Amino acid sequence: MVMQAEQIARWSDGKHLAFIGDGDAISVCVAYLKKREILKYGPEKVTVFDFDERMCNSVERFADAERIVGLSSVLYNCLDPFPGPTDFDFFYTNPPWGASNQGESVNVFVERGMEATEFAGQGVVVIADDPELTWPKEVLANLQSFAVDKGFFVQRMLPQLHSYHLDDAPDLLSCNVFLAPVSTGRRPTDSLRIDDPVRLENFYGRDKTPRVRYVRERSRLDYGKAHESEYLLELLETPE
Repeated sequence: MVMQAEQIARWSDGKHLAFIGDGDAISVCVAYLKKREILKYGPEKVTVFDFDERMCNSVERFADAERIVGLSSVLYNCLDPFPGPTDFDFFYTNPPWGASNQGESVNVFVERGMEATEFAGQGVVVIADDPELTWPKEVLANLQSFAVDKGFFVQRMLPQLHSYHLDDAPDLLSCNVFLAPVSTGRRPTDSLRIDDPVRLENFYGRDKTPRVRYVRERSRLDYGKAHESEYLLELLETPE
């Protein structure tokens, strides 16, 4: 995560960066490392768009606690029209990897990132990359075709860069795909809801069509503290 955060911070230095989903919290890492001056570079502003209210609220609370002015979040489901603003310079996404839908779920998240920059900003897409498997190659090929159709090209790729130690694929690696627009002229467009059954089929894996719009957070009074059900205290021995 540190290596990824450093790379993304360097790539997006001084930019307004949109995260289309952020389950691995790279947005927070990037903003925090710059705020603490561990890195001398990084994005000027970071906005996280995620359908999990717990993620969005934790980003907001962390930004408040650490006084990170440029870090914020928006509750958003990528199947809905992009809510704006669309003045971002760059976008980043680590989407569902599309093993069961030839990468269509990847393309949906990428499309929202493109809309966030009005099809004029660079993007980084994290997808599976394993030479021993066929489906990651199909996903990458479809991503490349989709990007070209939208006026983008693959600027560079860092292969087999990460390992997420997934339970169902512990050895699966992933890569960073850097996309860039052919033209830097902004192309404002109407963002539309995605409800095509073909694009939604197997969106989150085999037989996992989207059913949830938002993951809501239950209200608690003790934010910043671990819930008592999550830990057990082992006390110090006291001298007799």
